[in-house]
Amino acid sequence: MKLGELAARTGTPAATIKFYLREGLLPSGRAVNATLADYGDPHVRRLGTIRVLRKGLGLSVATVRAIVDLIDGGEDRIEVMKALRSVVLGLGTPQPGRTEAASRVVRERGWPDVPTGARAALDDHLEAMERLGAPVSEHVLSAYAEAADLIAAADVADVDGAGDLEDLVSRAAVGMHMNRQLVLRLVALAQASRSILHYGPTMSGPSRLAPPAPDHD
Repeated sequence: MKLGELAARTGTPAATIKFYLREGLLPSGRAVNATLADYGDPHVRRLGTIRVLRKGLGLSVATVRAIVDLIDGGEDRIEVMKALRSVVLGLGTPQPGRTEAASRVVRERGWPDVPTGARAALDDHLEAMERLGAPVSEHVLSAYAEAADLIAAADVADVDGAGDLEDLVSRAAVGMHMNRQLVLRLVALAQASRSILHYGPTMSGPSRLAPPAPDHD
């Protein structure tokens, strides 16, 4: 298909496609002559991946380029997942566990006790809660960990069904970002629903507090 057909099929402006081609996010089409190239289904799929990473997650062009380079380089699935998790979730350097609360959760859930960026991020968060004088209770942390384990199992199963790296990246990115937002909204609905059941229908009315203004500090 020609560039205009690719644009129409994917809903991506031709100018944007040309930009992605220049930036190395999208592979060149098959040259037909000096001024014309032919594009196919791989380009359609890559534009879908770019849309998820750029529009869904708000990643920079440089970050998207690094991710699609892993796809084009045929990188191992585990390495692709590790890179995505680090970028999408903002995880730092893998570190051994250091808080007893997180260690207890790891033991309870039967998770491998190995240094990861996710383990370090959990320890950081638990310590921040302690400093605020609002430590999480053992019961609440265990309940959240149990729920998180079920969610993670569903996400991993979905990603495991990916046909190739292109599909893997799209599924994993959605699972790590969009599904995380879905979880927060489901929790909000569950909290509102349980409050109404416990305190009565007056809990269902609008709040008298205005939404918080953006913090510009």
